[in-house]
Amino acid sequence: MNIKKILKLILPLILGGILVWYSISKISFDVLVSYFKEANYSWIFLGLFFGILSHLSRAYRWKFMLEPLGFKPRFTNSVLAVLVGYLVNLALPRAGEVSRALALTNYEDVPFEKGFGTIVAERIADLIMMLLIVALTLFVQFDFIYNLLTENFNPTKIIIGLVILAIAFYIFSSFVKKAKSGFLLKIKTFISGLIEGATSIFKMKNKWAFIFHTVFIWTMYVAMFWATIPAIDGLEVPFGGILIGFIAGGFSIAATNGGIGLYPIAVAGALALFDVPTDPATAFGWIMWTAQTAMIIVFGGLAFLLLPIVNKK
Repeated sequence: MNIKKILKLILPLILGGILVWYSISKISFDVLVSYFKEANYSWIFLGLFFGILSHLSRAYRWKFMLEPLGFKPRFTNSVLAVLVGYLVNLALPRAGEVSRALALTNYEDVPFEKGFGTIVAERIADLIMMLLIVALTLFVQFDFIYNLLTENFNPTKIIIGLVILAIAFYIFSSFVKKAKSGFLLKIKTFISGLIEGATSIFKMKNKWAFIFHTVFIWTMYVAMFWATIPAIDGLEVPFGGILIGFIAGGFSIAATNGGIGLYPIAVAGALALFDVPTDPATAFGWIMWTAQTAMIIVFGGLAFLLLPIVNKK
């Protein structure tokens, strides 16, 4: 293993450790433990139930991508492959997609490149859903976000900044369109693939079933976040706060290994915008992250063990 691969493995873990220390420094460890002890686990398990439904729906949605290619994997193998993918992503970000495709290659004879291609297309659909949730949040909380920006920044500077960004975006996009080599060509290829993948969804045979499951998956993600809030007695978060907290948590998971350390910080910071006290906000972030991570470790570990057993013939 070369130095570059070692750094890719170790640096995220070091960063996660630093973030864990920083998050814990914001709240007494004894206080955090007391929140875990006093939490209402009925709500936490309800949230986990929504999370499990999202995983099952993701596994079922996968077949709509594979069927046009001539493959019909067993639902059991699809579920186990999805769970193993989530488990691998905790250790190596983005390696879960590779392991998920390899699982179907080993047990369903789906060529790796085709299975991996369908997963990339799924990620495009998920990215679109995340952007839609961001847009919904901006619409629902427009007054709140506008007031927050105007209170902390000069409105004139905001307008000037937006104009500069618009001009810079126009110039940059012009260069990207004309690119024939180098980094800009990679960006051009990525954007083209994104558009092609998004439009291909509407061309598939079961497009409405695929869209339904995509919406269902992300609804369950939000529901998982919402259902866990009452686990902490007295914690009250408005709908806009739930959306902003969910988005902050989602980006933290994408930025680090499963959001280790960063997830509680991001969620607590988002809830602080709605005057939620630091201690319960941080405790909620830790409870939410711990519940999600424990679910992935338990079910992902079982899936890893069950795959060869289920397919022993």
